[in-house]
Amino acid sequence: MSTRRTAEWHPSNDHIPRCVGSAFWWMIVLGFMLFFITPVLWLFQAPLKSDQQLVHEFWLNPGSWNALVTSWSNLMAYQDGIIWRWIGNSILYAGIAMIFAVITCLFAGYALAVMKFRGRKLILMITMIVMMMPNAVLVLPLYLEAKMLGTAGTPLSVILPLAMYPFGVNLVFIYYSTNLPRSILDSARIDGCTEWQVFRKIALPLGKPSIALVSFFSFTTSWNNYFLPFVMLPSTKSYPVTVGLNNLLTSTPAFNPTVGASGLSIFRPELALATVLAVVPVLVLFLFNQRALVAGMMAGANKE
Repeated sequence: MSTRRTAEWHPSNDHIPRCVGSAFWWMIVLGFMLFFITPVLWLFQAPLKSDQQLVHEFWLNPGSWNALVTSWSNLMAYQDGIIWRWIGNSILYAGIAMIFAVITCLFAGYALAVMKFRGRKLILMITMIVMMMPNAVLVLPLYLEAKMLGTAGTPLSVILPLAMYPFGVNLVFIYYSTNLPRSILDSARIDGCTEWQVFRKIALPLGKPSIALVSFFSFTTSWNNYFLPFVMLPSTKSYPVTVGLNNLLTSTPAFNPTVGASGLSIFRPELALATVLAVVPVLVLFLFNQRALVAGMMAGANKE
């Protein structure tokens, strides 16, 4: 007779392996959270410390307001506070490009979603292809075109390319294709409305969530664009804040040792403070439009 005992199954037998699996899963999640949150926390805490504290002290040690005042003073003294000019240029370029992008995307997306005409599929395919191309690919042809038109070196050389926004055209096309009942449009036409009146009185009011989406994504895309204004604009005073931050980076001794003896007071805290200032406008835009943005993103999930 065998003395070996057969283990009986019981729900509590799986308790320990389940706890180990859960703990392992939470460790992975926390590891990813720390990996992505740490740079953000460091960015907002860096202006509260001196450059030496950033290098030699633990990054979670609290800073001081005096260090923030010093960083602010040094940043404002850099080329007479040119950081505000860079931020103003970004608002100007991104704002005007956003207005043009919303107008063109609304008309193009609505026409592609509602109307049937020759070449419609080809236009859709072209917008998809352009949307998937990296931004840097078209910068050189755009520069040659701007030089031929005489706009190179002016704000128009940056604004006009950014106003063409294929991703927005596809957003509006998908929104109207999935959320605009054709029966409403047909009823309006039967009642005597022209195509312009159908668009203005029915499609435009119903398309407000898509307008919010295109506005936000167009503005942030234009705001974050670096290579196009870097190539197009020759003057430091006409730079947007993305190119200006690169100018600050090259003026920081920690990243460019050749400027160590130039007497400039731009160090890592001043660079972090400038980056925080560059983020604020986009953050404010998101906070004021988050309800419309969520409505626009959820609208695509609705069925007619």
